[in-house]
Amino acid sequence: MKTIYSVGQINRYVKNMFVQDFVLRKVYVKGEVSNCKYHPSGHIYFSLKDETGVLSCVMFAGQRRGLAFRMKDGDRVVVGGTVDVYERDGRYQLYAREITLEGAGALYERFLALKAELEEMGMFAAEYKQPIPPYIRRLGVVTAPTGAAVQDIRNISLRRNPYLQIILYPALVQGEGAADSIVRGIRMLDRAGVDVIIVGRGGGSIEDLWAFNEEKVARAIFECRTPVISAVGHETDFTIADFVADLRAPTPSAAAELAVADFAGILENLRAYRERLERGVSGKISLGRARLAQYQTRFQYLSPQSRLRDNRETLVRLEDALRNAMDGKIQAYRHTLGIYLERFRGLSPLGKLNQGYSFVTDARGRAVTSIAGVHAGDRLEIAVTDGVIEAEVAGCRKENRDR
Repeated sequence: MKTIYSVGQINRYVKNMFVQDFVLRKVYVKGEVSNCKYHPSGHIYFSLKDETGVLSCVMFAGQRRGLAFRMKDGDRVVVGGTVDVYERDGRYQLYAREITLEGAGALYERFLALKAELEEMGMFAAEYKQPIPPYIRRLGVVTAPTGAAVQDIRNISLRRNPYLQIILYPALVQGEGAADSIVRGIRMLDRAGVDVIIVGRGGGSIEDLWAFNEEKVARAIFECRTPVISAVGHETDFTIADFVADLRAPTPSAAAELAVADFAGILENLRAYRERLERGVSGKISLGRARLAQYQTRFQYLSPQSRLRDNRETLVRLEDALRNAMDGKIQAYRHTLGIYLERFRGLSPLGKLNQGYSFVTDARGRAVTSIAGVHAGDRLEIAVTDGVIEAEVAGCRKENRDR
């Protein structure tokens, strides 16, 4: 009886065969790139072909660090990765982890080795990076005197700040002696006292950019006292100079924008700050005046002169009230005194004398009110209305009178 398998079983079996093959786990394949497509997800789909056949390839977004250039159709490359089966379609393909241009593989290995060595020495450490000044007056440029890079830097820099001074060191940026020329340019501009140095060139292959991967160039950038911006190649090109520089720019044009502040923008910001300052000062002055008016009103109310005036008025009112109270008391006492005087007038001895009565005292001035205290021959004084009568007692007789 024959055995019948499903499509999935066959694809899975073939995939297991690929997985178990040690050679296919890490393989390098060279060929010409065709059907190269950059997917929005970040994956790269392409094919490798030669005169004998075609191999499907894919580089996932997570492996893009293994690609130091923008790949395009027609490039001759060496792709390192794993050959495996995609079960759903039943086809095998090369899953790329690193891609280098053919002929540049040895240079790329040198690049990785030098990068690891310099990184271990701390030349890429963030604590050694110098800040780029926000406003500069002198810009140093180390690049070829001809070509698009220097023109881009010059045009963008002067457009952003027409008062900027640009000092160009015409260096070799490719070929024999290029690294030494770049080092001389960096050191000369460092001594010249420029504010920022841009070191760079336009794009090219790894061989064209190799001068910026030399250790002597990296050390010159690291030892430079002036902040250095590296602007080598295109956005996808990375060199040793990019890692050791104080700032990496993806292109020479971007380096000029990073180094040179926009003069028109500065003036516009200054105008905005001035208007904001004027509004703020005007508001502060208005608020201060309002507070001053409040304080003046409060001080007028609380000032010693005002309080003295108020106290004087209070004292005058109290004095008037006291005088009125005293007058009222005097009038009341006068009325009471009048009553007492009338009452005492009725009880006064003089009043009685005026009515025909008299007041009799003995020789010692004691009132005589009874015959018991008087004897014949005693001398008496009789007080009447207009004087005193002196008399001598001739005799006394007792009489009974109803009271």
